[in-house]
Amino acid sequence: MSSLTKKSPTDKNPSTPRKYSAEDHDRFLSVLDRTRNVSAAAAELGFNPNKCYQWARELTPGIKSSVHGARGKKKAKYTQEQKDQFFTALERLGNVSVAAREVGIPAGTCFQWAYKSGAAVKGTHAGKREEFLRLRGTGLSRREAATSVGVHVTTSKEWDAGIRKTGDRRYYPDGRVVDYKQGVTTYNPVEGSSFMAPFPGLAALEKPISDRYLSLSDREQIRDLLAVDSSMRAIARALGRPVSTVSREIRRNTGPNGYQPYAAHRAAAKRRPRPKTSKLSCEGTLRKYVGAKLLLGWSPEQISNRLRKMLPDRLEFHVCAETIYQALYFQARGGLKREVATALRTGRTRRKPRTDPEKRTSRFRDPMINISERPAEIEDRAVPGHWEGDLITGTLNQSAIATLVERTTRFVMLVHLDGDHTAATVRDGLIKSMGGLPELLRGSLTWDQGAEMATHKAFSMATDMDVYFCDPASPWQRGSNENTNGLLRQYFPKGTDLGVHGPEELERVARLLNGRPRKTLGWDTPTERLRELLLAA
Repeated sequence: MSSLTKKSPTDKNPSTPRKYSAEDHDRFLSVLDRTRNVSAAAAELGFNPNKCYQWARELTPGIKSSVHGARGKKKAKYTQEQKDQFFTALERLGNVSVAAREVGIPAGTCFQWAYKSGAAVKGTHAGKREEFLRLRGTGLSRREAATSVGVHVTTSKEWDAGIRKTGDRRYYPDGRVVDYKQGVTTYNPVEGSSFMAPFPGLAALEKPISDRYLSLSDREQIRDLLAVDSSMRAIARALGRPVSTVSREIRRNTGPNGYQPYAAHRAAAKRRPRPKTSKLSCEGTLRKYVGAKLLLGWSPEQISNRLRKMLPDRLEFHVCAETIYQALYFQARGGLKREVATALRTGRTRRKPRTDPEKRTSRFRDPMINISERPAEIEDRAVPGHWEGDLITGTLNQSAIATLVERTTRFVMLVHLDGDHTAATVRDGLIKSMGGLPELLRGSLTWDQGAEMATHKAFSMATDMDVYFCDPASPWQRGSNENTNGLLRQYFPKGTDLGVHGPEELERVARLLNGRPRKTLGWDTPTERLRELLLAA
């Protein structure tokens, strides 16, 4: 037995690393010079890729920079100027990928910068689908068109197949609608499709429905009452339902084994989507009328109500606004051409989701404190030291000045932003300005939800000041600051370069504003009120 398990001295251990000779090293360099790719050279020679990358890293800098292998390539270093150019483009374009292409920096690097700055970024395919289909129409191949618009080839295959994805749902040309969040697949029939609706999923069975509909517990009660030979009227009284509802339920769902509540509930869930062909999916007078009115600038609601008024007795010509929208936006519903979709007054070619304000995604990674949580003592301006802030921007939003107004005294401070107004620059400027104030004047700061405040957590930690954020599109919630920004436009007109104004000029303008008597202060000046406050303290 021992002779079978004992290895010969000449046997090689497979786990022992291979030893490469100087000849192997030279062969690798020769193949690398031809292929210019470390992985390809290693595969051709059958060498260990790790060893080949080690040899590649030992090359001279000129040769190393030409190697395309991920492990043999030096990581590019970017200057602060290039980084500032990216953030400027990002603020103007609102999309990391598009901004990265404009400045010529890899998207991965730009996404890292954006995440580190604290700004919430979005990498959507906005507008790419339309551009992809346009390029395909010019004769480009799928891979070429996908590369041109910057999407994965798998995504381009779905676009070519007419598949659309909105939120958690995917819409197929044959009418299938797959809801991944609910785990349900429904079907909206399209003319010529033979697809059959599948059985409802568990999420559809457990989905809470209005009290108007029978629930699973209602159906179980019907079964129990039928078992004791209760009449239809007795069952209806027990459920608090019309007799017709109970009789229809029993008639529909009674099989060879009698009335089964779980089978009845599954059948009801399957019937719930009521799949049927859209009125606009087929050619006809109605479809032509809707298309013509859309081209004239009518809204779907106007078209729907006009048809009902013109033809009150012709039900086949009654179409709701939602049907028109689905025919425009969802290929699964079909109907109107893409050219007609652009005729909507909004100019949208795809549906815009409406998010519940209560479920709005936070703008920043760090949690925000909403203005609704601001204490009452700040709201009534009874306690000093609470500020409102914002940016005023110059030409094409390329330059900016941060403005701060104390709510009680209306005292103004202007913050010079050197070079840009990214989150990091604004944070450092505010910390420098607020850090020099006495503790009495460092209470809180109220700002809007601009990307420049993405690092608000770091500002709060450095100054011990809470930052409260206004609701979206609610500038009146920082009324003092909005009023002050209007006054500042006398000195910093719109459409001018604000970067030419240095700290000394900003200090001069702030002194002028703080020296003006204010009606709301009983014709005192903000400087006088602040002096009285500090002396009293």
